[in-house]
Amino acid sequence: MNKRIYLCLAHMSGKEQEFIQEAFDTNWVVPLGPNVNAFEKDLEAFVGENKKVVALSAGTAAIHLGLVQLGVKPGDEVICQSFTFCASANPVVYQGATPVFVDSEADTWNMSPVLLEEAIKDRIEKTGKKPKAIIPVHLYGMPAKIDEICAVAAKYDIPVLEDAAEAFGSEYKGRKCGTFGRFGALSFNGNKMITTSGGGALITPDEEAKQRTMFFATQAREAFPYYQHEEIGYNYRMSNICAGIGRGQMTVLDEHIAHHRHVHALYEEAFRNVEGITLMSNPDERFNANYWLCTILIDKNVTGYDYEELRQALDAKGIETRPLWKPMHLQPVYKNNPCYVDGTSERLFGMGLCLPAGPYVTDDDVRYIVDEILNYKR
Repeated sequence: MNKRIYLCLAHMSGKEQEFIQEAFDTNWVVPLGPNVNAFEKDLEAFVGENKKVVALSAGTAAIHLGLVQLGVKPGDEVICQSFTFCASANPVVYQGATPVFVDSEADTWNMSPVLLEEAIKDRIEKTGKKPKAIIPVHLYGMPAKIDEICAVAAKYDIPVLEDAAEAFGSEYKGRKCGTFGRFGALSFNGNKMITTSGGGALITPDEEAKQRTMFFATQAREAFPYYQHEEIGYNYRMSNICAGIGRGQMTVLDEHIAHHRHVHALYEEAFRNVEGITLMSNPDERFNANYWLCTILIDKNVTGYDYEELRQALDAKGIETRPLWKPMHLQPVYKNNPCYVDGTSERLFGMGLCLPAGPYVTDDDVRYIVDEILNYKR
């Protein structure tokens, strides 16, 4: 095979150019305009639940503005999932607050509701106050046990900010991820389910929260004829050009999600009876992952090799794979942060690989990838 197979390359619908050209023709090339408004309406229609959505410059910006509106300040603590990308925790530090890391459970690889409650109790005992917010992640598009997480959060009256950056279109009990908490963050980075080149969005509960988000995203400018600022704001609004890409992408979103699920089904069939290789799949009928990336665990005791040996071999064959996320509590920058772990994420990190699943991955590609994995060291 001559071509390289990538994890998840951006795939255009063909309509993006029309919306971008419209922006140029009307001179709407700034972080405001018809494409931004229309993209937000498309997003609101898709996520449902009467939520309001604000298009922003990145998923990280969305998490940050969610924390701002939840009143997270210096000296506060925010409970974060350890097994994820750093963008879930870094905005907590932007606010001068401290991320407190909680490990995953084995069914979904997401925040453990049991350890979450243990962490809350212990932080209250140690600091005299409860954490200011909880940020669960729907990792690789797999919905977290969000009902249980929200139940624990409600018990202690702590707001939930969902990181659904990897889970656009994933559902739990038929409801879209990102709509369960007070706020939800989406990402449209170049390798996500849809892209705006860069970009993200904050799912908000109502129009008031939407307006407040837009206020903070546009430097917190007050309604005066001159520039007046009474609060600190940020330059986080999505440009009309990027939103044009997003509008085009929304026309193929359902197609993209269906493709990722199709690719996962092919992997599932291929690895069904293979000892030592486990494909991550929906735990039960409540979960409907988008399978943004398909992921496998490799048991070295059974296979005789580990994920890194396989990763390098696949790379040499033109197949891009990636280790699972290195847990935040193992990251040097967060080594001194409080953490409540039971070894789950460390075990997963030591066993797992992400496999290609994007729109350009064909059935033949999957067969080639599977063959290379099954024939490795045989």
